Amino acid sequence: MDRLQVWEVEGQPSLLSDEDLWLFNEGTHTRLYEKLGAHPILWKGKAGTYFAVWAPNAEAVFVIGDFNGWKPFVNPLRPRGSSGIWEGFVPDVGPGALYKYHIVSRYGWSGEKADPFAFFCETPPKTASIVWDLSYEWGDAQWMRERGRRQSRFAPISIYEVHLGSWRRGPGGRFLSYRELAHLLPEYVREMGFTHVEFLPVMEHPFYGSWGYQITGYFAPTSRYGTPQDFMYLVDRLHQADIGVILDWVPSHFATDPHGLGFFDGTHLYEHADPRKGVHPDWGSFIFNYGRHEVRSFLLSSALFWLDRFHADGLRVDAVASMLYLDFSRQNGEWIPNPFGGRENLEAIEFLKRLNEEVYRNFPDVQTIAEESTAWPGVSRPTYVGGLGFGFKWDMGWMHDTLFYFRHDPLFRKYHHHRLTFRGLYAFSENFVLPLSHDEVVHGKGALLGKMPGDPWQKRANLRLLLGYMWACPGKKLLFMGGEFGQEREWNHEGELDWPLLEKSEHRGIQLWVRDLNRLYREEPALHELDCEPEGFRWIVVDDADQSVLAFLRKSRDGRVVLVVANFTPVVRYDYRVGVPHPGFWRELLNSDALEYGGSGVGNLGGRPAEPIPSHGQPYSLSLTLPPLGILFFAPS
Repeated sequence: MDRLQVWEVEGQPSLLSDEDLWLFNEGTHTRLYEKLGAHPILWKGKAGTYFAVWAPNAEAVFVIGDFNGWKPFVNPLRPRGSSGIWEGFVPDVGPGALYKYHIVSRYGWSGEKADPFAFFCETPPKTASIVWDLSYEWGDAQWMRERGRRQSRFAPISIYEVHLGSWRRGPGGRFLSYRELAHLLPEYVREMGFTHVEFLPVMEHPFYGSWGYQITGYFAPTSRYGTPQDFMYLVDRLHQADIGVILDWVPSHFATDPHGLGFFDGTHLYEHADPRKGVHPDWGSFIFNYGRHEVRSFLLSSALFWLDRFHADGLRVDAVASMLYLDFSRQNGEWIPNPFGGRENLEAIEFLKRLNEEVYRNFPDVQTIAEESTAWPGVSRPTYVGGLGFGFKWDMGWMHDTLFYFRHDPLFRKYHHHRLTFRGLYAFSENFVLPLSHDEVVHGKGALLGKMPGDPWQKRANLRLLLGYMWACPGKKLLFMGGEFGQEREWNHEGELDWPLLEKSEHRGIQLWVRDLNRLYREEPALHELDCEPEGFRWIVVDDADQSVLAFLRKSRDGRVVLVVANFTPVVRYDYRVGVPHPGFWRELLNSDALEYGGSGVGNLGGRPAEPIPSHGQPYSLSLTLPPLGILFFAPS
């Protein structure tokens, strides 16, 4: 049972102090999950549940549930001053009880709503909230002490993006539970060398096909896979395997299902009333009213809830661009300018800044990551210098340019060489994550392997080259599940990944390649320490478009270097000279064309000696054999 401070207000228990009400109505309360919703408590020796809900335009609010036959008018709540909150204590109601709120609006509407602050919900299509206690004994103390250094911008961060319902399935195609996944996923992720997992939204959502991006329960992990404690156990097991957990979080829009947040008390409470600001044209969902103080308190509390109660190590904030721009996906006349006549959503901007300030104030060792697809400046810069305050930003430009380049037949890649080099102009303007995410393998886009040109061998070689290039480039890494072994089909959330492909040596080779890339990325400081700093990168060969070759150096803070050379054509390049800064023998650390990865075995016999022949502005150079559609990593001995 929650150990919460209980006040007496007019002879009744309350979890809300006057300060709580002030902060809530001011838009600065960040711990509402301790106050609103359903909380089992003891009151004067009597066990029961305290309920509290925000419904400022209600004439009356009642708790209905399996404990009163779902009958309205049996258990009324009382208004708390002018705060808009209704509260009450129902004795003999405890964890496991099903409930909703029956709301009678002062404007003639009445209806049943699920609890916006419910910790647990019935499995869809059922819609009731469940009274729940979030007690759990964590075993991840060591991880929690060390995670700050493990996920700073100087640390190796390699993220495996996972949709829990379709990573693996059980017999008969059933979902695996959180606890079943807890005995499979950590072992696999650790063996593959990823440092983090990122879960597509686990918050409760009515439509499975939304992948969790249209939410009704901003404080409840989906019950499709188990209880909140079961999800805690999954996070706990990942932490004990030294794997961080990043959660997708969606403050940009929410589901329109009638039991959810929309039209909550007979008015547009959480969403804008004007559809030009309150309805998302792409997804048909509702958009939060970021200018409303209580909505900001709701969202801030949701963000901190997952970091606090579920020990999440980061939040990836979805669709930030749609929040920043009032005209996002809208034509002229379909949007409302801000007070200065501009297209920027000033209320959303201030909310995002406050979000990041509160997250880092309360949890300085976590990270927030923005999925932001425009050139908005300073997304991952501190708010005190004018930024939005995120820790990292997805580099969508790198993703689009790189996939555009790789889709072309190698014969024509020389005409698109700039697609690979353009990033050099902005690579360190933000703290970037390089994403090959779920968005690139759905809606007819095909699998990563399917985007690659050529015959089957060339497709696989191109995929290994793409992945090697991604791990070599400055920036943290994110790869959607299945990409690590060359999934052939487009992702289908109704099934599981094509694990039988690993019975084929060519797919095991791709998997081994990703594992070894992760190993080298983690072990070699030059490949991760200065991911976000211009001092960590230097072009060596940038202008050889005719032969479609690139070479660059990655550097660590103490001066260690790794040379990366990539050949984007199926032609073997013999005696290709590349400048290097140091004499001695340069070991070949990785070669994507090695036989064990499914390649042709073309390479450099373990390395090459640097010769005193100046090249590319360097005092020494290597004479290399560049494998077809291959990428090489070298370091001086």
